[in-house]
Amino acid sequence: MRLRLIIAYDGSPFRGWQSQSGGNTIQDCLEQSFASVCGQPIAVHGAGRTDAGVHALAQCAHADVPPEKKIDWLAALNANLPREIRVLRCTRARPDFHARYSARGKIYLYRIWNTPILSPFELRRAWHLPAPLDLDAMRRAAHAFEGKHDFKSFAANRGKPEHDTVRTIYSLQIRKKGPLVTLKFHGNGFLYKMVRLMTGALVRTAQGRAPVESISTYLKGGPKCQFAAPAEGLYLARVIY
Repeated sequence: MRLRLIIAYDGSPFRGWQSQSGGNTIQDCLEQSFASVCGQPIAVHGAGRTDAGVHALAQCAHADVPPEKKIDWLAALNANLPREIRVLRCTRARPDFHARYSARGKIYLYRIWNTPILSPFELRRAWHLPAPLDLDAMRRAAHAFEGKHDFKSFAANRGKPEHDTVRTIYSLQIRKKGPLVTLKFHGNGFLYKMVRLMTGALVRTAQGRAPVESISTYLKGGPKCQFAAPAEGLYLARVIY
């Protein structure tokens, strides 16, 4: 029986989503929880790999469990997870559903706290930028990202080259409420550290350290963007199927 999970987590204490030899990842914790409940190893497949320190409001994953087990999966899994990780929903999925390959798009949020003093409640939850930002320049620069482009200049090296670096950004919205600036990225897919590199480039524009036209230069095959926003402000908000 295939289960579909919607998971929220505070990524601060973890080494990212994907299981690693040293442990302490979101996937490790979920698989350990399944093993505790089922008494056997269960593989958990996520919609995407978030980096160390990145959060999720609604990561999606699936797992295949023995059909004969009659278990309240939501309660049982959460009882065996650290408090920074919670399964919000757990439903039965079609046998052909795949958390990664069935996805049609994702929405990421990036949060910036733009005031001289960082609220202690925003510690490890937002990127603190104390100096004023030119949001009009940031919004003009953001328009260049929308549409279908080759984002190779906004992809970090994960150890092996990406074969396909073309992605489509359906929208990129920038909103400000009080000291909080939120960037909302909606695309059909994202490369390794792509959102953080895009955010970094936009912030440099808003700080007057790069011209608005610099985004188009990157997208036309210019040099790789070198300035990535920190992980703590990034959230996987939704996976679209």
